[in-house]
Amino acid sequence: MLRTRRSRTLATATAVLLSLAATGCSKSAGGSDTAGSGSGTKAAAPITLAGSVTFNQANLAKLDAELKSALAGKDLSKVDIAMVVNVAADYWKAGQVGFLKGCSDLGIAKSKCTYFAPPNGKLTEQNSELETLRSQGVTGYSISAIDPTSAAGTIHTDVQKGISVLAIDSPLPGTDAASLYLGTPNYTAGFQAGTAMKQVLGGKGKVAILVGSLTASNATQRIAGFEAALKGTKITVAQKVNDNLQASTATSDAETILANNPDVNGLYGVYSYDGPALAQAVTSAGKTASVHIVSDDSDAQTLKFIKSGVISGTVVQMPYQQGYTGAYILAAEKVLGKDKTMALVKPYLEKDGSTLSSGVGLVTKSDLGAYQSLESQLGIG
Repeated sequence: MLRTRRSRTLATATAVLLSLAATGCSKSAGGSDTAGSGSGTKAAAPITLAGSVTFNQANLAKLDAELKSALAGKDLSKVDIAMVVNVAADYWKAGQVGFLKGCSDLGIAKSKCTYFAPPNGKLTEQNSELETLRSQGVTGYSISAIDPTSAAGTIHTDVQKGISVLAIDSPLPGTDAASLYLGTPNYTAGFQAGTAMKQVLGGKGKVAILVGSLTASNATQRIAGFEAALKGTKITVAQKVNDNLQASTATSDAETILANNPDVNGLYGVYSYDGPALAQAVTSAGKTASVHIVSDDSDAQTLKFIKSGVISGTVVQMPYQQGYTGAYILAAEKVLGKDKTMALVKPYLEKDGSTLSSGVGLVTKSDLGAYQSLESQLGIG
C-alpha cells in the first residue's frame, strides 16, 4: 500500500488529536455571557461540552492511498472531473482546496478539474453549470444537489451516458447516484447537535431550528437526529424556519423569533452560514447570556463566535475530504471502472453500505486550537 506524504501528515494530525481527546481537554464556556451583550441578564454557569475533532481522517487516508496505488501507471489524460456544490459559502472553500489538491496529487491538469459554487444558491445556476460541463465532455462530477428530486432525471441521463455522479454533502436517495454518498452521516451529526443542545440547556427549554432547506436530505436527516437527541427531555422545538440559503434571511428570521418568543432559549443553525447569522441576531437582541446557539460547520465567523462564547458548540464535517477523496473516486471510476472502484471503497463504508463518512466532529471553545491546527496542516486555514 502506498503511503503518501499527505497520509503521513494526516496520521500525525490524527495522533495529536487523539492524544488531546484522551486528556479530556474538552471544556467549553458554552453558557457564559460575552462582553457588551447589554442584556443585563446574569450569565448562567458555564456548561461543559465534550468536543471531538478526530473525524475519519485515518481511514480516508488509507482509502486515498489504495486508490492512488490502483491508478499508478494508468493513463489519466481522459479524466475530466468537476465538483459542483450548492452555494458559494465559506464552508465550501475547504472543499475546493481539497478537490484541487486531489487533482494535483493525481497529476490531473487543473483545466480538467472544475469547481463550481452557485453564487446565489439558485437551482437554475446549478443546472446551467451542469449543462456547460456536459458540453465540455466532463467524465464525472460530485454534487451537493440543491433539489435532489429535480436532479433525479438529470442524474439518470448523465449516468446512462457514462458520466460518473457522486453524491457529496447530502445523499441522493432514489437516484442513479444513491449507491455512494461521500460526506457526513447527517442523522449522526444532527444527533450530536441535539446532544450538545440538551447539555447547554440543562434538559429544558424551547428551541428554534433555522435551515436553508426543509426538503434536502442532509437537512431533514440532521433535524431528525437533533429531535431524536431531545427525546425524554423537557426541551421542545418551537419552530422550524426555512431561510432559503440566505444568511440575511436567517438573521432576520432569528431576530423575529427572539422578539416574538421570549421563552426561546436555544437556536440550532443547520447550514454553514446559519451559525454566524444566529449569533448576530442574538448579539443584537442582547441575549448572549440567555440564548444558547448550537450550529453546524466551521465558517471563519462561526469559529470567532465559538471563541467568544456566543456559539456554544458547532458540529463540523470535513468538506476538504469530500473534495480530495471525491477527486480520487471520480478519477478511479473513469480509469478503473465503477465496479473496481467500488470494490476498493466498500471496506470503508458505514453499516448502511452506501455512506463513506468524511467524519463528524464537535468544536467547542477548548477544542478550537486543535481543530484550527488540523485545518492548517491541510492548507485550509
